[in-house]
Amino acid sequence: IIFGLTAALHGQVRFADGEAEQLNFDSYPLLRLDEAPEIDVHIMASDASPGGVGEPGVPPLAPALVNAIFAATGERLRDLPLYRY
Repeated sequence: IIFGLTAALHGQVRFADGEAEQLNFDSYPLLRLDEAPEIDVHIMASDASPGGVGEPGVPPLAPALVNAIFAATGERLRDLPLYRY
């Protein structure tokens, strides 16, 4: 969830002279704990083979976030990252 929020809010790699400016996480903005919402995770029991439990929440996070912003403000945001708004 934190990774998905970071991607939606800050996810951008800029290039200068053909090279990425963000070469590692020290130059890539990450969501800080004091910026993060309270998260309540529920893992459902399953007979399926073990697999990743964190990945399924990443793809729908940006659409959910912009829809929540639309519901609260009436403004549609259609470009990521959202920090530009």
